[in-house]
Amino acid sequence: MPAPPDATILITGAAGHVGAMLRPRLARPGRVLRLLDLAPMTAGPGEEIVAASITDTGALIAACAGADAVIHLAGLPSERPWDQIADVNIHGTYCVFESARRAGVRRVVFASSNHAVGFWPAADFPVPDYAFPAPDTYYGVSKVAGEAVAALYHERYGLDAICLRILSCTDRARTIRELSTWLSPDDTGRLFEACLTADEPGFRVAFGVSANTRGGWVSLDEARALGFEPRDDAEIFAAEVIAANGEPDPADPVLAYLGGEFTRPGLDADFLS
Repeated sequence: MPAPPDATILITGAAGHVGAMLRPRLARPGRVLRLLDLAPMTAGPGEEIVAASITDTGALIAACAGADAVIHLAGLPSERPWDQIADVNIHGTYCVFESARRAGVRRVVFASSNHAVGFWPAADFPVPDYAFPAPDTYYGVSKVAGEAVAALYHERYGLDAICLRILSCTDRARTIRELSTWLSPDDTGRLFEACLTADEPGFRVAFGVSANTRGGWVSLDEARALGFEPRDDAEIFAAEVIAANGEPDPADPVLAYLGGEFTRPGLDADFLS
């Protein structure tokens, strides 16, 4: 069932960058946004604050009580040593799905990432929906693992589980790559709202990116099937970005794969501290 107009939505990692974008954009009359994070927050109208870790199953089950859906954003947002990624991003995602199941929540929207398929080569763009994993980092591996957990909880327990392979979710495009990969704040809100209101989505994997003139790197078919229609275009930043970074160079190794900088040697395991 889609989330009703007066739904309670639990958002993990609500104090983070994407969480801050979503709070005003998912607000609706009668809807409650239950915001979970360890970082301090102040509740606005229609909001509740829960201070808890996503690795604390007991606290998560309590936070899920009465929720109609969970948006799972929490986790380490970039590359880290394996033990940190495994604990927070992989084990934490399991805890979220298991807590949702125990509390009777019927839908989880999981913030996956394009880094789950970061080593997909530019020569083969657009990356298709449900592309086989090609992670570029331990962080990317954690997103693949999260998608697998989502699939398990759909197949075994019947949860609606939507995995969003989000690209560059930023306030504005800042680099040549982001002219193609930008997901605007407003399109972020539209994407997650579509996931909350889609009728019986089952298990889905979809990409999240805006309608960029220089896009076409990934499929948007599955996102559109969920009801998402992007409206924004990074081209409004193109003149400024090119003035700062120079004209696009097709030979730039950052543009060789979907994952951009995450595929470069600076994130090899030997360099992680």
